[in-house]
Amino acid sequence: MEILHQLAELFLAAVPTVVIVFLFYLFLRAVFFRPLQNALDERTRRIDGAKAEAAAAQAAAKDEMARYHDALKKARAEIYAEQDAKRQASLDERAKLLRAVRSRAQESIQTAKQRIAAEVAAARGDIEKQAPALATDIAKMILERTGPPAGGRA
Repeated sequence: MEILHQLAELFLAAVPTVVIVFLFYLFLRAVFFRPLQNALDERTRRIDGAKAEAAAAQAAAKDEMARYHDALKKARAEIYAEQDAKRQASLDERAKLLRAVRSRAQESIQTAKQRIAAEVAAARGDIEKQAPALATDIAKMILERTGPPAGGRA
């Protein structure tokens, strides 16, 4: 029983210490831990909000970048189409000019051929007109060089 009595005295002596520790716990919880937990909760909430805002900004930037690339691709396609149309127009104009130059060259060639043919015909006509006179002149020249025939005719 003595032990029980000692335990009771020990318990009674420990009660004020337990009460003081419990009150100190309540004080610390109210003054230190609750504000600290509130600050940590606020920090976590702000971090999560900032992460959500960053994710939204990143998604918006990604969408904007996709729109930019699409617009760039469309602009390039338009420029290439414009260049192709201008190149085709230049080629068509060049072909048209070549046809015109060829046509003028053919006309010039035909005119020259007709002029040459006319000159050839005129020269032939002149030669045919002069042929008898030339033949007579040639015969006279040959006869004059060879002299009178040996048979005595003069």
